[in-house]
Amino acid sequence: MNILVLNCGSSSVKYQLIEMKDETRLTKGVVEKIGGKDAIFSYQLKNGQSFKEVHAIFDHVEALNLILRSLTDPHNEILNDISEIAAVGHRVVHGGEKFTESVIVDESVMAEIRECIELAPLHNPANLQGINVSKKVMQNVPQVAVFDTAFHHSMPESAYIYGLPYVFYTRYKIRRYGFHGTSHRYVSERAVELLGKPLKSVKLITCHLGNGSSITAIKNGKSVDTSMGFTPLEGLLMGTRSGDIDPAILLYIMTKDDLSVYETNSMLNKHSGLLGISGITNDVRELYEKMQDKDTRATLALNIMTYRLKKYICSYMGTVEGADAIVFTAGIGENSSYIREKALEGLEFMGIQLDKKKNKAVSGETEISTKNSKVKIYVIPTNEELVIARDTALIVKKERKAKKIK
Repeated sequence: MNILVLNCGSSSVKYQLIEMKDETRLTKGVVEKIGGKDAIFSYQLKNGQSFKEVHAIFDHVEALNLILRSLTDPHNEILNDISEIAAVGHRVVHGGEKFTESVIVDESVMAEIRECIELAPLHNPANLQGINVSKKVMQNVPQVAVFDTAFHHSMPESAYIYGLPYVFYTRYKIRRYGFHGTSHRYVSERAVELLGKPLKSVKLITCHLGNGSSITAIKNGKSVDTSMGFTPLEGLLMGTRSGDIDPAILLYIMTKDDLSVYETNSMLNKHSGLLGISGITNDVRELYEKMQDKDTRATLALNIMTYRLKKYICSYMGTVEGADAIVFTAGIGENSSYIREKALEGLEFMGIQLDKKKNKAVSGETEISTKNSKVKIYVIPTNEELVIARDTALIVKKERKAKKIK
């Protein structure tokens, strides 16, 4: 069974084609800068060959058609015909309270995703567009929506209800939703395999660290708390997002500088975090280089980032009542030995012992804890597309089985 995984942005379409028999990725790619004459189509074949092309692509329909042509191009040796695609799995950022698991897309599901646009105005419209385009181009092929927020629906009320008048929850569903769910789910399931323990006895802390970052406390395979909240703004210090902040500060700044709601939102999401503190960049690699040159603000930005990460790790150690393992994943989590080391520095009293040599020599999936560490420490490359493909295949099989029974 071949599953096409789509992740649609406002001007891009990322994709992977996965053969589910042995979960082999047949190809992956992205169409960027959709809407003009200089759109870029980059893709990689199973054998490692990479291609980069420039096309005039004015909408997502053209982008998807270009992708499908590449999948059936005889020279690429991927598919003979589009009919070999069994289903399409779509990443959808926000499912609100309605969707606690992945679902086959129908008109009612589309309507519910539309209702969640106000909760994720930058993402859900593009996700919906991807579904609409896919349904148009590949008629009669099942479409499945896989939600970033779904994994965190297992959180108890004490973790997701804010200290606001309860009426705002009942009226507007203001609560902690959490994000990066497919990533936290994938690495947690992989960590359970590495630990070799029953799922129901495993306690984990998973750290998804990229330009957007979140940390999740997991017990018995279920999310019990996560750092991102009503929006992806809450929690850790990120590339351009502030993370946790005293809300009264916003009222103070808005009054002092006469900022609009739009300007304040832009400040918090696009001009804060590592970029805002350093005044240089949101790229951890560049900040690390600047720190070696004694740049004080670059050093401060990284110190704040790792300090807040350490605080969350310590907090979630209490939440899960002692973790079996801590997992680092995503761009920064997988590639920055410095961030990992600083985040765990001084936590030996919790049974967390990092092997610094292993930490600096990480290549792919690696255990980086010492032999005597009571808490295992792993670097596990995330694979959100595989989670989407697995869910899509499972749902389509169940749907087919149900139709046969009827």
